[in-house]
Amino acid sequence: MRHKLIIVTFISLFSFAFTATGQKLVNSPYSRFNIGTLEPAGSFRSLGMGGIGTSLRDNSSIYFSNPASYSSLDTNSFVFDFGLDYSINILSDGVSSFSSDDMNFDHLLLGFPVAKGWGVAAGIVPLSNGYYKLTESVLKNDPEYDPIVGEYSSYHVGDGVFTNFFLGTGIKVNKNFSVGANMTLLLGQVKRSNQFDFADFYNVFNNNSTEKLYLGGINFDYGMQYTASLKNDYFLNAGVSLTSGKNYNSKYERLSFRYTAYSTRDTISYVSDDSTSAFIPGTLRLGISFGKKNKFTTGFDFISTKWSKSKIPGASGYAADTRSFLFGAEYIPDKFSNYSFLKRLEYRIGGHIEDNYLIINGEQVKEYGASIGIGLPMRRTLSKTNLFFDFTRKYGSPGSNLHTENYYTMGISLNLYDPFWFIKRKYE
Repeated sequence: MRHKLIIVTFISLFSFAFTATGQKLVNSPYSRFNIGTLEPAGSFRSLGMGGIGTSLRDNSSIYFSNPASYSSLDTNSFVFDFGLDYSINILSDGVSSFSSDDMNFDHLLLGFPVAKGWGVAAGIVPLSNGYYKLTESVLKNDPEYDPIVGEYSSYHVGDGVFTNFFLGTGIKVNKNFSVGANMTLLLGQVKRSNQFDFADFYNVFNNNSTEKLYLGGINFDYGMQYTASLKNDYFLNAGVSLTSGKNYNSKYERLSFRYTAYSTRDTISYVSDDSTSAFIPGTLRLGISFGKKNKFTTGFDFISTKWSKSKIPGASGYAADTRSFLFGAEYIPDKFSNYSFLKRLEYRIGGHIEDNYLIINGEQVKEYGASIGIGLPMRRTLSKTNLFFDFTRKYGSPGSNLHTENYYTMGISLNLYDPFWFIKRKYE
């Protein structure tokens, strides 16, 4: 047990370092608005099945989208899940394309039982990413060249992340019904800069504007699950969870100034506001799943968020209500096969169709995607390595000058499950 604790502690500290200093450096112009690009929520087992999780529950995985699922953790067991992902984003406007990629920390999850039918879970999961880097140079021969303005270069840069730290519990009310709650701490900030440098620096002022947005506060998620055990190990699960709308502490700063090549600087405007709260709306999740224990699982989730009610300093008018439809399945040929490793593998597939929460140039961005995944069981244990691959496209109509983003994401996570973690052994 001592060796296990050392491993878990090391990975936990490693992930905290990632969270504190790193972010996903995948270039997305859509990150310029609101709180940035929203990250998909779920463990890699869940993301391999399209992101479903509201109605799922088992003793070796943590489905934090519905805290009622924590009641399924086995007595004396311990679950630990740590994941890294690698993403490629290819931007296209129909004429040219650009790609960027990065590998980063995705999540840290852990769970354990307090008593039979009563579990506790905690974790670190990303909420959004604010990274982008855009540059453009307009020269004399370019179509958009204006002789009054002259030649110039523009630079648009953003960075920062918002991260959720959660602690939750789930308890069985009776044989079929479970309830749970998460307490979630949201922290983070994004920084954005826009700079215009003109070639005629003798007669023209260069311009620069920067803005910073900090958010912080505690919110709660509530969940319920109903499980019906059918004949021959078949089951039917239904789940619902709700994240309440929340006014978060915020601080917003915006500075605009002009300057010359001779370091002469003149402040145009400065705004600093730490008295106005930022409102992030609540999210409703509904899910249903059907399957056979240790054989197969199918599921469907519906997610709705009224982002139009959000109030983000510096981002008024860029958010719309969203609806998401997630679906997926998992199949295990023979979970307890003694002769075939391939039969013990967990094969997953899924898809998602959803609205993006951003409105750009008067049009709401759309997205859809598909995913596959596989669980590689470790020898003589329920622990496994989870792999998943997801393709997601974000797009809008060319008439609204919206570009297309094709995301390719690959992830690997270590899912450790020990059924005897809290049992003291007489012999090591």
